[in-house]
Amino acid sequence: MKEIEDIVQSFYEAQQAQIKTALATVVLVEGSSYRRPGARMLVTEDGQITGTISGGCLETDAIRKALLSIAQQQNKLVAYNSMDDEDFTEGVQLGCNGIVYILFEPINAAQQNNPIALLQKVLQQQKESVLVTLFNHIDLSATQQGTTLLFADKTIIGNLKNENQLAAINAIVTNVLAQHLSMIQLMTISKSASITLFAELIKPAVQLIICGAGNDAIPLAAMANIVGWHITIADGRKTYATAKRFAEAHKIIVGKPAEIVPQIAIHEQSIFILMSHNYNYDIGILRLLVKKNCGYIGILGPKKKLEKMMEELANEGLEISKAAIDKIYGPAGLDIGAETPQEIALSILAEIKAVLAKKKGGTLRNKQGFIHDDHANNLENETVAILNS
Repeated sequence: MKEIEDIVQSFYEAQQAQIKTALATVVLVEGSSYRRPGARMLVTEDGQITGTISGGCLETDAIRKALLSIAQQQNKLVAYNSMDDEDFTEGVQLGCNGIVYILFEPINAAQQNNPIALLQKVLQQQKESVLVTLFNHIDLSATQQGTTLLFADKTIIGNLKNENQLAAINAIVTNVLAQHLSMIQLMTISKSASITLFAELIKPAVQLIICGAGNDAIPLAAMANIVGWHITIADGRKTYATAKRFAEAHKIIVGKPAEIVPQIAIHEQSIFILMSHNYNYDIGILRLLVKKNCGYIGILGPKKKLEKMMEELANEGLEISKAAIDKIYGPAGLDIGAETPQEIALSILAEIKAVLAKKKGGTLRNKQGFIHDDHANNLENETVAILNS
């Protein structure tokens, strides 16, 4: 989400300076690559970039392709191929064994629902949304429709008017939302033509609420800021919860637990860390959170602290579902031998990322297959949507 935020911000800065731009998006990967579908980079006509589409091996050539797209005011799809060591498409050394398809779209600010405008609407969502991009990877010289539709909160935003295509796309988007996974789908639009659809699931920004403004919360907020999470600091002590101490914070709330939680719009990407070092304050927050739909609740301190909290809540007659219990992590963090506040912050952030991504947090050395294994990596060939043109 931070990449999208940075790209949108850079676009509006370029627009104010009357500088033309193009958006480069990874739309399909066959095999292995550094970035996966949905990676983006904004390129200005003076060669400045925001975001990244690779580990650095594609950017130089991609800038040239983006500038050509700007000059011609035409969408372009380019394939970078490293599957054959003897024949690299475009002569680019990828360092990976795969084919990466990059879509280049010149941005016309006057066009309603242009790609950046759709990304701006994505940032406004507090729920999962689906961004739809249409392209033709079978015939790179064909017209490339590009970033076309946004499905957000049961509303369709975009310029596609073909009702049959919209109906088929809507069915795929419904499946994406049900499975919580992006999908790439080949669709037949006539007996002799097909298009490829990238339905990208975009979740709201991770919202990290740190309940406790002690010194050990400072590195946690700083590291989370680097990752691009939205940070809220909450504490009952106004001398601790200050903008001077937490310059990265998007929001600072001072108050008791009952005053803090109602001020936060909680969703599945909302993450709470209870680290006030005050048992009564922490359990006061936990008491309110177990009925909320947050994604993770981490509690600093020994396991006995959490056990005591859960026993106390049970004695109060508070019924906590298994789903809610599964979201509570205490002690918070991965077992990496963390000792210092900085190392503990690293441990906690790594665990949060693993939980949100539904990963176990093991070493990649022991992982079988590709590093990335979500559905957005590959073209779905099992089902082909038949559309009437």
